[in-house]
Amino acid sequence: MFLLICGCLLLLLGLGDMGLTDRDEGSNAGAAREMLETGDWISPTLNYEPRYAKPALSYWIIAGTYALFGVNDVTARLPSALFGLALLVLHYLFLHRLLGPALAFCGSLVLLLNVEFVGIHRLVLTDPELVFFTTLATYGFWLGFCDPGRDRRFLWLLYIGMALGTLAKGPLGILIPLLGIVPYLTLTRQWKTYFAEGRPLLGWTLCFLIAAPWYLAMLAIHGADYAAAAQANTTGRFANPMEGHGGTLLFYVPILLLGFFPWSGLLPAALWHTLKEWKSFWTGETDARGEQGLLLFCALWVCGLFLFFTLSATRLPHYVLPLFPPASLLVAVLWSRFLKNTWPAGLTVSTRIILITGYVFSLVLAFAPVIYANMRHQIAVHFPAAEKIGLGATPIVLAVVVLLGVMIFRHLVREEARRPQAFWVLSATMGLFLLIVILFALPRFGKYFINPPQELAAIARFNLGPQDTLIHYGRKLPSLTFYAKRKVQFINPGRHEQFAPHLEKDGRLMVILPANLRARLPHPVDSFPPILQRYGFLLLSREPMLGGAPAGQR
Repeated sequence: MFLLICGCLLLLLGLGDMGLTDRDEGSNAGAAREMLETGDWISPTLNYEPRYAKPALSYWIIAGTYALFGVNDVTARLPSALFGLALLVLHYLFLHRLLGPALAFCGSLVLLLNVEFVGIHRLVLTDPELVFFTTLATYGFWLGFCDPGRDRRFLWLLYIGMALGTLAKGPLGILIPLLGIVPYLTLTRQWKTYFAEGRPLLGWTLCFLIAAPWYLAMLAIHGADYAAAAQANTTGRFANPMEGHGGTLLFYVPILLLGFFPWSGLLPAALWHTLKEWKSFWTGETDARGEQGLLLFCALWVCGLFLFFTLSATRLPHYVLPLFPPASLLVAVLWSRFLKNTWPAGLTVSTRIILITGYVFSLVLAFAPVIYANMRHQIAVHFPAAEKIGLGATPIVLAVVVLLGVMIFRHLVREEARRPQAFWVLSATMGLFLLIVILFALPRFGKYFINPPQELAAIARFNLGPQDTLIHYGRKLPSLTFYAKRKVQFINPGRHEQFAPHLEKDGRLMVILPANLRARLPHPVDSFPPILQRYGFLLLSREPMLGGAPAGQR
């Protein structure tokens, strides 16, 4: 119950306090809204144009919440939060069955109390569904094939989970479980057993029958266009950086250190403790299906996922979220070992990693206002409010929370008798950190930087008829289609010829843009009077009269 209360607080509290971010959130929420509006449940669209970037499962789920509870920021994000809670419950039940209640509770807190898990599950992304189904698949594999008291019926979860993961985010739904399963079966020499007992023929047939129909329907409807887009978003993403999301081979090192902090400090020792015994699994000296086999499986899964996403040319912080469940299990088991010895192997290096990461993290937070002030003009290019709005005291408060947390941890972890308290200090530190971000940082960031153009788009929605035109001038913001609930014409600075066909049309015409770009508008758009202004964003109208939005609407 305590775990669920913590999960609900961190994943559901203030879910709509900040508008949808661009570009993924706005695109996913907008595509689901258009699916519900048009009634086309096969071919996703965004801004009423084909959207081939992601499969349809996430859109179906989000559109379902819209149908039940209405279209707004909260209902767009609700599926992600609920899948986060479901993953937490799944993780707890799996650990409880195999390792007992104490480790299940500890491992589930580790999974919940970090920036990346909470952050991703509060956004409209396809990753929450992907991670839930791939974790379900992989846990199903272990329970149905490897658990000493195995029930073969769990194996069906492997194939069903992979199929649903594929409908959520393409081939990754199959690849993510296999990055743990294939190395495990290879190292423990169990391929013959898998082919004999793993029901591969029926299982993979079931997987195909669940996942394939939507893909086949898209190929039948859209043909080569969909095939080319699907290739670009699968093998193309692995081979070439897309949309500027590149980075070096070390990209995920700081991502894991900060995104999985403070538990990231324990992960290297957990992997080392497990993988150093790999030869005993190869020779059969150690039982590959007991607790040690489970730890080996999780370690191989973590390493396989990390290596795969590191080698991928397209890199984004949330890509490594699938390794958090097995990493949390490994960390929980390692910590339980730390409690049984005066000074166990790996504790020193783990403590140092946590302390160094915590000190650096708090230092960056403390200097964030200074960094922000020096970059104010660059930030204001896309977020005009930056010229007048500071970060406030929140970064300093967060820096103090992290610094005090790691200092108290350092004091407690040295003594064996007080070491259990060190875990609770780290948990409380992250819980407080996340609550401060949710209650204070996100609403402020949303009010001044995210919400303004969206509020103008929502107001324009109530003042434009079906044949009227809404234009956004500046950096493309897909979320505006969600709030305007209509097609938005996006025009980049320097592409002024794109205004011409809209100026020739009859009817009302409105333009949303950052105020600092108004001087760059072509004639006669530069003479349109500003009707409304929101923290550096303007709403211009060719016609001077404007009605108001209904109370309570954005």
